[in-house]
Parts: sequence; C-alpha cells; structure tokens
Amino acid sequence: MDQTWPQRAERLQESLSRYFGPRLRLPWARPLRNWHPAAVTDFKSLNYWWLAHAIEARLDACERDGSRRRLEQAERIFRYVVWRNGRSLFNDYFDDMGWMGIAALRLADLTGSDRYRQAAAALWHHLRDHGWNDAAGGGIAWRKQQLHYKNTPSNGTFVILGTRLYRRTGQAEYLDWSARAFDWLDATLRRPDGFIEDGINRKDDGQIDDWKFSYNQGLYIGACAELAAVGRTELTARAFATERAAFTELAVDGVPDDRGDGGDVPLFKGVWYRYAARLALSAGAGTDDSERVRAHLFAGCDTLWARALHEDDLLAGPDWHKQATGRVPLSAQLAAVIATEACARLTS
Repeated sequence: MDQTWPQRAERLQESLSRYFGPRLRLPWARPLRNWHPAAVTDFKSLNYWWLAHAIEARLDACERDGSRRRLEQAERIFRYVVWRNGRSLFNDYFDDMGWMGIAALRLADLTGSDRYRQAAAALWHHLRDHGWNDAAGGGIAWRKQQLHYKNTPSNGTFVILGTRLYRRTGQAEYLDWSARAFDWLDATLRRPDGFIEDGINRKDDGQIDDWKFSYNQGLYIGACAELAAVGRTELTARAFATERAAFTELAVDGVPDDRGDGGDVPLFKGVWYRYAARLALSAGAGTDDSERVRAHLFAGCDTLWARALHEDDLLAGPDWHKQATGRVPLSAQLAAVIATEACARLTS
C-alpha cells in the first residue's frame, strides 16, 4: 500500500502506543514500557533519557497535525518522569538532563506554559553550574561521579538547549556559554574530516575514546544549525562536512550502523535523523548539500520500511535491515518513529 511519509509517521505513533503503552489506565501508570514484550523486572528502571526522546517524538506528531492527544501524551510522560525521579528534574547524568531540557522547552513552545520553560532553564543552569570544569580543557562532564570525563552528548545538548533559550529570552548568558561549549567541542572532539568523536579523558588520561556513534554526529550538526540561526553562519558548512563524513563512515544501505551492546544504542539513529533533518530544512531545498542530506535520510528510512517493518506489524528492532526478533527495547521503536517523523517534515 502506497503511503505518504506523514501517514507512515502516524501509523508508527499508533504502534508506539500499541506495543509500549500502559496496560493499566491509572494516573500513576508508566506511560511507556521499556520493552516489548514486557517483563516484571523492566519496571524497576527509569530510562530518563529514553523518555525525553519519547516526549519529543509525541511533540513531532503534534507539530505535524496539531493533535491535542499527542500533546497530552507528551505532557503525561514529562509528569511521570519527574514523579518517578523523586519529584525532581535532576539526576546524575548531564547528557540525560540536557535531553530533558530540550524536550521541556519544546513543551513550553507548544503549550505556552512557563512551567516547562522554567524547567528547561533550570536544567541548563544545572549543567553549567555542576557540569562545567577545566578538566580536558573545559566542557560539560558526562556525569557527576566522573567530572573529568567530557563527551559529545553532554556538550551537544547543552549547546542546543542554551542557544534555543537565548533565542526565546534574549539573555546573553545562554549564548555566551553555548558558544564556549561549542568551541570546546569543535576543537577537542571534531576530526579534521568532520567526524565527531564520542568523548575524552574517561580514564583521566587525556585520551579520546575510539567509539563511533551516529548520535554524536547528529548533536554536532544540531549545535551548528542552532548557532548558525543566531549569526554563526560559517558553521553550516562545518555541519554539512560532518554529515558527509559520518554517512561515509557509518552508513550501511543508508542506515547509520551503530555498534554496541545495551538498550541505549538503538536510539542513536533517531538523534541523527532529528538533527540532520534540521540541518537540511534550515539550509533550504535546492542546494547540493541539502539535497544530499535529504537523499541520505530517505535512503535509511526506505530501508527501515522495506526490510524491518511488516505491513501489519510495525515493530522496529535495533537493526533496520531485518524484522525484529525477540524482545524489543522502547529505544528502537522511538528511533523509527523519530526518523519517520523527520522524513514527514522533509516532505511537508
């Protein structure tokens, strides 16, 4: 059956509810389960950063069609995270809090509620005040128990959130610190060809980890796009160079091929899709660079829909080259939703 990308996106939103939605219709029930099929032990853990992306995925649908239901789903996820996290926004991982801050600011934009804007600002200030130090030359740490270790996820989210807060408030501190973090990231973890490394100084030895993940590329691209929107237009070319290097190094049949164990890794592709699409849209259609990025994104999503998703069983596993088997993490389904929503935006 031929479908448009918006139609595909809506079907995947429904599948997210079908496979991972709550079985109990109670106010305190988990809004999205960690795995399908679920096990009793799954409920012990709060995947804080997965749920930040779940909020954004629901907001993608709200922006696409104005759905009040999707907005309410996003708000419910946010409330659940705060409640489940001991009625607190904060945890030990600075990248987690950066993701949640980005989601909270989008909630503020779509609801008009200052409560979410205050949450986003509080998270950004928490990253700055508790995460920044001079180890490895500067930057935001990965977590509170390892303040010497700096990585792309913590700094990329800090830049994106801070630059967006600057655009909404005009307060210079947001832009000043975001630019400072970006310049550290650009100088420290960007290879000459544009590829973005994961982190430095994990063992307090000044070494860069040889880990190749698509979400690092997406975050750098997103940071460039945000800063370009407030005047640093030279960063657009650097973002396109990173996209080109990353696609060359990571893509298999158009799909970023992240390697690694655990439930987090499948979500990395979703981050790549979100911010690569942001770059293509901000640069405008018609340029060679933007058309190349669009072609890359559609190629990967075409693989997802041709190989991984069965017509009557829209459950996406970690590998987009084949249908899911065994238990599937929420992170994998979120990546498929985010990627398909990105393609829907590119065709709107």
